[in-house]
Amino acid sequence: MKTRFDHAYVVNVLADDHPGIVAAVGGAVESFGGNIDACSQTVLAGHFTLIMVISLPQAQEAARLADEIRRRGRGLEVIARKVDIALDRKGAGDIERFVLTAFGPDRPGIIRRFSQYLAGKDINITDFYGERRDETLVLIGEVEVPAARQIAALQADLEHIGREEGYTVRLQHEDIFVATNQLRLSRRDLQFEGE
Repeated sequence: MKTRFDHAYVVNVLADDHPGIVAAVGGAVESFGGNIDACSQTVLAGHFTLIMVISLPQAQEAARLADEIRRRGRGLEVIARKVDIALDRKGAGDIERFVLTAFGPDRPGIIRRFSQYLAGKDINITDFYGERRDETLVLIGEVEVPAARQIAALQADLEHIGREEGYTVRLQHEDIFVATNQLRLSRRDLQFEGE
């Protein structure tokens, strides 16, 4: 990942959800003359969480950065730490991104079983979403697969785990997943225009 400035930090914010949290964080970053280079935010069950990579033109103590974010917000738990972006795995050329989807009956241990299998194959989960809908658990994960791995064998193993647990499992290359979903959205937009 390439950041705007040389001094990079990872910042994590947790709070009860309310308007103005992102604005408070953005204001704190701006007060240091910095830039938000990447971020991911979500709300679950009324709890807000945000992780971001920011960069600053001048080095700062991570604790000072966290204090400024807390000062500008209300009830924010903040962790900030300086990072070496050069160590980011995504820059490695021997990794391919895939999207793993799985759904089936919710029961304890399901997430552990899939994640343990992936970890055993040195597959990193970079983004993960799970939601219980009635008695069904829906899981969607972005994973980084070492290029040397046999994708057909991974798919077969994941489908086998899925059958044992009553889950439907699919592993798709990120490009195929994006293209397929863009096509579905385009068709839906055409249907709306024709109505």
